[in-house]
Amino acid sequence: MNAELDKLIAGALDDEGLAYTRHGTGRFLVTLPGTARLQTPTWLIVTEHALLVGAFVCRRPDECHQDVYRFLLQRNARLYGVHYAIDRAGDIHLVGRLGLHAVTADELDRVLGQILEAADGDFNTLLRLGFASSIRREWAWRVDRGESLANLRAFEDLVSGG
Repeated sequence: MNAELDKLIAGALDDEGLAYTRHGTGRFLVTLPGTARLQTPTWLIVTEHALLVGAFVCRRPDECHQDVYRFLLQRNARLYGVHYAIDRAGDIHLVGRLGLHAVTADELDRVLGQILEAADGDFNTLLRLGFASSIRREWAWRVDRGESLANLRAFEDLVSGG
């Protein structure tokens, strides 16, 4: 069964034009391109009974943990096929599990699309909630040294008080 699913997954990823590397039969590391989060590495791992899906989203928040976790729990209610989880270090991931009978090219597209939408769409919100002080320090450091603020512009209101 794993060889058949391996072929189906590789074909679906190729059809979508997604970059991936194989790490043995039934193990794929897919790179989902984004805008706020430039790329989201996503594991697809075929096990005996399920396809496991996992993507790192963000490291452990520096601050406002309760607000971050409330956001993640509320967001889970609107996600398809995956949910937010934290690991032992407190880092934030999207994880899911599909029964092998449910793995089709269309279902892979839906689940990978959901991962991309969530990881990319929620990324700046997670940074705002969990890293506002770090963003302010980084902004001040760059201004002080005349460095580019281009990738911090989305957080300008955090430093301007707006």
